[in-house]
Parts: sequence; C-alpha cells; structure tokens
Amino acid sequence: MHANTDSEASYVSSPPRRQAYYVQSPSHESTPAHSPAGSPPHSASLGRHSRESSTSRYSGSIKPGGSGKINPNQAERGEMWREEGIIKEEEAGLLEEEVDEMEERKGLPRRCYVLGFMLAFLVLFFFFALILWGASHNKHPIISMDSITFHNFVIQAGTDASLVPTELSTLNSTVKLSYRNTGTFFGVHVSSTPLVLYYSQVVLATGNINKFYQSRKSQRSLTVLVGGNAVPLYGGGSSLSSTPGKAGYNVPIPLTLNFTIRSRAYVLGKLVKPKFYSIVQCSLNLDQTKLGTKVSLKNSCRYGN
Repeated sequence: MHANTDSEASYVSSPPRRQAYYVQSPSHESTPAHSPAGSPPHSASLGRHSRESSTSRYSGSIKPGGSGKINPNQAERGEMWREEGIIKEEEAGLLEEEVDEMEERKGLPRRCYVLGFMLAFLVLFFFFALILWGASHNKHPIISMDSITFHNFVIQAGTDASLVPTELSTLNSTVKLSYRNTGTFFGVHVSSTPLVLYYSQVVLATGNINKFYQSRKSQRSLTVLVGGNAVPLYGGGSSLSSTPGKAGYNVPIPLTLNFTIRSRAYVLGKLVKPKFYSIVQCSLNLDQTKLGTKVSLKNSCRYGN
C-alpha cells in the first residue's frame, strides 16, 4: 500500500509532459498485476484521471486557445460555413456560365443580323439588276435608211491580180441613214459590219461606219461612202454596160445593200450590258440615166433584230 501510494504520489507530483498527441501511459496498465487486491478502485480512479488529462491535452492541441473542450455548436457552425462557402463557389461558377451563355446569345443575333443584311443587300442588288436588264432589253435602237446616191458607174475590160482577163467594175455612191437610241437611262456604243452592195452574188462596192457613242434618247444622221474600184466581175457582168447607146445601158441594174449594226449598252457597269443587233437589207435599182440623183430607200429596206 505504501509502495502504491509512493508511486501514486510520484505520479501526481511529477509534472505532466506536454504532447501534441494522445499517448497512454503503460505504468498504470501494469499496476494491477503488482499491486495488492485492495488497489483496483484506486487504480481505476488513476486511469480515469489519466484519460481526462490526456483528453484535455488532446483538446488543447486541437484548440490551444480554448478551454480544452469541443463545443458542438461551434463545430456545427464551422460545418455550415464550409457548406455555405462551397455553395457560394458553385453559385459563382453557375453565374459565370450563365453570363457566358448570355454573351454568346447576344453575339449570335448580331452575326446573324450582319449576314442577313448582306444577303438581303445581294438579293436586292441582283433583283434591281434584273429589273434594269428587263427594262433595257426592250429599248432597241431604231435604224432608218434615208437614201442612196450613185455618183458614177463604169464597166471596162481589164485583168485581175492574177492577169486573168475579165470585166472590171467601178462604182461610187453615198448612203444616208439615221440612228436613234430609245433608251431612257443609258447610252450605247455603236459599231457596224461593212455596208456591201451586191450584184447577184458579186460584190460591187463596200463601205464602213465608224464607231461612235450615242447618248440616251437621242439620234444622229450618218453618211457612208460605199464604193468599189476595178472590181473583177468574172463573167457576171457580161450583160452590163456603162456606155450610152450600147445594149444594157438603159436597163436598171438590180442591187442589194446589206449590213448589220451592233449596239451595246452598259447599264450597270459590266454586270448589265445588253446587246442589240439591227440587220438591214435593202433592194434597189441602179439607173445609169439618173446618176447623181438621190434614190429613196424608205420603202426599199427590211429591218431585223
């Protein structure tokens, strides 16, 4: 009993060691094996004291500034704060995602608006160009043949370039015509194929129209020299004569005048540029007794497109 008391006294008097973690002392576990039968109650009290001191040390290591006991309200409050922090973080993430989605939704209609505007502009532009093309396509220029004047006509014997003997024809004439542009909002660039005078299938004379520009709703008169010098007839002119008193002199010579006038308008740059073709074919007679006299062509020509 004295031994146990001394051991207990030494244990109580010895200062407790400060430890960061709970460590159970082995000295009290071995006490019941060496102590008398009357010592268990005392040893149990010592074990409880050791556990309480260890618990206090453990509590102190967790919360050094506290009283050594864990407050359940504080633990629950800390857990609530932790959960609230997690919830706030999740809400902040969801809010950022919603903001991004709203920005994307705002950006998409803007891009669609630009694309829609461009598409509408192109549709309107091509529709306008189609209207201009349709309106200009019906504004065909008008060609009016006025007259032709034969200045001279000579048939003589000769040779061609290869020295083949044949009849040679010389003819000089002047053709007058008018060109009128009916377009109300565009001018035209005009060119022409050569004016050709045929006797049967033989070319007697040719002439050219110089290129020109005709403004909208306007017209002009054209004078074209049509002639041929020493044109070989190769037997086609055997019945022709330019000498007064000879056979065939007083006989009118049937001729044909053919040419095509090309007109091009640039209504909308090179996008809308309608073309117009005016085909002219005139049938007339050459009367050698009326040289130098105008021959009307108003009722002698046919026009085609």
